[in-house]
Amino acid sequence: MSRTVLVTDYAWPTLDVERAVLAEADAELLVAETGDEEELIALAPYADAIMTCWQRVTASVLEAADHCVTVARYGVGLDNIDVAAATNLGMVVTNVPEFCTTEVADHTMALLLGHARHIARFAGLTSGGGWDNRAFGPMRRLGGQVLGLVGYGNIAQQVAQRAQAFGYDVIAYSPSRAGRPPENGVRFARRLVDLLREADAVSLHMPLTPDTRHVIGRAALAEMKAGALLVNTSRGALVNEEALVEALEDGRIGGAALDVLDGEPPPASHPLLALPSVIVTPHAAFDSVEAIAELQGTAARNVVAVLLGERPATVVNPDVWAARAEASREDQ
Repeated sequence: MSRTVLVTDYAWPTLDVERAVLAEADAELLVAETGDEEELIALAPYADAIMTCWQRVTASVLEAADHCVTVARYGVGLDNIDVAAATNLGMVVTNVPEFCTTEVADHTMALLLGHARHIARFAGLTSGGGWDNRAFGPMRRLGGQVLGLVGYGNIAQQVAQRAQAFGYDVIAYSPSRAGRPPENGVRFARRLVDLLREADAVSLHMPLTPDTRHVIGRAALAEMKAGALLVNTSRGALVNEEALVEALEDGRIGGAALDVLDGEPPPASHPLLALPSVIVTPHAAFDSVEAIAELQGTAARNVVAVLLGERPATVVNPDVWAARAEASREDQ
């Protein structure tokens, strides 16, 4: 029996990897053109499964997908999927938690080092015919500076390893590790504010939830050290951008290095793009040929597993999977 997998959106050249993997379950792709809610609601009744990258899979979309059994996220975060609605409807939700760990850790360090050594600003200066190694003020030695990691999952742990190799003293804040003894040379703050007050650079590695939205706002920025750097390769909405612009324009903090913004792509008039103390890259931290191929294959294999009645590698709502497995056993 042929099955249909609805792809809401994707950010790579082809879906050849998915087609090859999904063939194992006799499944074909139905690819949305725009991925907006109206289109997805119209296509949802045809879907046995949904695969999504960045487009929102809302409760309305899920309710329209009346024979869909699984929703697979291309990536780690789940803020674009109404997981509660999928769970209530008995749909297994999966993600790819190991996706692009190496790439994002590397990009985080590139942003951190690029800002510390004025790489982008020096390159712009020399390409315009300038030659002045003092043009942007003094630079500090990296060794001995404190790097604060907000969140301590897989990516943050790899950032810590890289930063320690450059001599950074690493402190992290995670509610599950608050105040614990050091681990692999990383100290753990009891409170977020303690980290903000100590760190020369703060790097964000948290999922976006209602509790973490704008976790870096006016109050948090006011607690950061004068001249500190803010790095974000996680989710743009973790930062209140209006408050960040104010802190940068006032000289309250020293700069920001961002791969994500709250609203992408930003308008050309976005104030962060005009500030010389800010580096912005276009949500590129996740990207490498190897990471994308792994992502496509893993997400598709998660879908195949559910369609064939097998447990996928990563289940976000295990109770739903357990209920489906039990119902399948009773039917046999």
